[in-house]
Amino acid sequence: MENKRSKFLTVTAAALAVTAVAAAPASAASPFSDVKESHADYEGIVTLHAAGIISGYTDGTFKPDTNVTRGQAAKMIAGALKLDTKDVENPNYTDIDVSNPFYGPIAALAGLDVITGYGDNTFRPNQTITHGDLAKILASIQTLPELESAKNHAASDNVTRGQLATLIAEALTKSNTETPETPEKPETPEKPETPEDAFSLSILHVNDTHARANELPKLATAVKEQREAKENVLTLHAGDAFSGTLYFNEFHGKADLALLNEIGFDAMVFGNHEFDLGSSPEGHQALADFVKGAKFPFVGANTDFSADDKFTGLFTDLVSSEPENGKIYSGIVKEIDGEKVGIFGLTTEETLDIASPGKVTFTNYIEEAKKAVAAFEGMGVNKIIALTHIGYNDNPNVDNDILLAKNVPGIDVIVGGHDHTKLDKPFVVDTNTVGEAKDATLIVQANEYVKYLGTLDVTFDGNGVVTEHGGELIELGKVAEDQTLVKLLEPYKAKVDEVSSKEIGVKIAEELANPRATEEKLESVRSNETALGNIITDGMLAKAQKYTDKTVVMALQNGGGIRAAIPAGNITVGQVITVLPFGNTLALMDVTGADLKAAFEVSLKSAPKENGGFLHIGGAKLQYDSSKEVGSRVVSIEYLDKATGKYVALEDNKTYTVATNAFTAKGGDGFDMFAKAYEEGRVTDLGLSDWENLQEQLLSLKEVKTTTEGRIVDLAKKQ
Repeated sequence: MENKRSKFLTVTAAALAVTAVAAAPASAASPFSDVKESHADYEGIVTLHAAGIISGYTDGTFKPDTNVTRGQAAKMIAGALKLDTKDVENPNYTDIDVSNPFYGPIAALAGLDVITGYGDNTFRPNQTITHGDLAKILASIQTLPELESAKNHAASDNVTRGQLATLIAEALTKSNTETPETPEKPETPEKPETPEDAFSLSILHVNDTHARANELPKLATAVKEQREAKENVLTLHAGDAFSGTLYFNEFHGKADLALLNEIGFDAMVFGNHEFDLGSSPEGHQALADFVKGAKFPFVGANTDFSADDKFTGLFTDLVSSEPENGKIYSGIVKEIDGEKVGIFGLTTEETLDIASPGKVTFTNYIEEAKKAVAAFEGMGVNKIIALTHIGYNDNPNVDNDILLAKNVPGIDVIVGGHDHTKLDKPFVVDTNTVGEAKDATLIVQANEYVKYLGTLDVTFDGNGVVTEHGGELIELGKVAEDQTLVKLLEPYKAKVDEVSSKEIGVKIAEELANPRATEEKLESVRSNETALGNIITDGMLAKAQKYTDKTVVMALQNGGGIRAAIPAGNITVGQVITVLPFGNTLALMDVTGADLKAAFEVSLKSAPKENGGFLHIGGAKLQYDSSKEVGSRVVSIEYLDKATGKYVALEDNKTYTVATNAFTAKGGDGFDMFAKAYEEGRVTDLGLSDWENLQEQLLSLKEVKTTTEGRIVDLAKKQ
């Protein structure tokens, strides 16, 4: 069967036989008012107009010195080759549909493998075409002779309408006097060569490592392997190295910094948790020491440290082309293989509410991003990376990466963090806020807790536009530890192990059980109220109320997140962590009574059998009937009105503030109504460690009850 490419060669030969034209005589009158005989491209324009291949504008002009877009070039080339632009196969470019005026020519040329799109499956018809790109297109038409005039321009120069007319006219005129050789029929189209001015960059990235210093030796191995396999490598940290484990509680970032320095990073942005210690007696001394000791610079375009004396000499709001390690900049320029790459940072404005920034202030991320991009472009930098800690698709009322990409042109890559999203491959944003096509912006994020190393391989053209990309997450659980870092970690680990066995100062006479169902007994933390679940939710409720002026009516904890019992005796730090080992954080949700009722129906869907999403309650009471149909089991939900001391029924249409862990607040365990609240910006992650909340609650109790209180009652068992 004749392949498309072979068929094209035959079609093109015939088309050229028909289309071939003689050069216009010198005396030919110009058909356009702005194309004089003295113009460099006069002859080509007149020739193609006489052949019926090109036309001008309605005002009688041709505008020969206007740059040609990719769509216009496709139309002119398809017209010169007399291609059928009506009966064409859809090329399936995401930014072109049948209503586009260039759809037919683009589809015709794409179907014959003369033109190709970009790696993100776009064609970008409104983007100007360069001489390098045009040369590739003309070279793919093997029946066309080599054109001397095509060599007279730099590959990165944009093509004007007049120049394109000259090139096509020269090709057609030359084809009329030369008989092209019949080429062999290749079985598969050859991959277009990478333009000489293209630049490829490999980005390695992590985010929200949250004091998992014990996992960094594996990260070191993966980074080393990637650096050995790739060229032009950048290594970036998207924030939140602080808080989450005993490594932070004991060393306030020093353990992590020792290992991060050994791994080697090119830049880091501040996460909200970097400001957790601001209200301590020492203020941000630990953060200032972290910055000073870093063997890499920090970026923060919307973060102002100038009012905090601890950062005097460490902070500047300028973009630096010669950044120093241990300093903070709005942005930095890295020169890699002779190419300049700009990197600027953004930290979520939510930090003001969910951490303790003190005198450190935050400004609008969109405004600061535009300033940073303008600064880079003013320095001749056209490859720009935003290193952010604002969340991939986090609260749209505050900030997130998708909105950043849509609102700020000129950003090529966003390396993000904050909402712990696992992006298995880069997310492409190629439209602006009103749906118009734009150059692609790639968004990447590598989940959390050093579970993955993110990789992004991206190619830029001479104008700094992303033309190709690929990326994946490397699972670090399967990677061997780097022994250099293992040894570096040893003194810190020894101290953490010692503290883990340290008693918190609370003793219990009986076990705080964490039952699981058996064949003989259905009682389970995933289907029944437990004393441990009550203590956890009471602690969540008390802590959450300190962070909002709203009334927090109840707290919810999924049973699947409670992983161990606490045995009788003196409770240790390690035992508390084992109960809640996932490093979850406390979140506030604004949801309706109807939302909560729907959520409890999900919670009870498997009752009396187990469900990881079974919700333990603090501050409220629930009655249900497990004998009823799924979806109709809730009988009543009441919360404690602190003003009256009485329990009050929820109202469907009323909005309530509820505390839970971030996993549940984002819709984990199938709570779609909570996911909707999260997407609509009705969730605030306070960033407070769940196991630390539990420890505080245990310490606050005069008596630790090991029995339940009737907060969750199955009426079917009373019948």
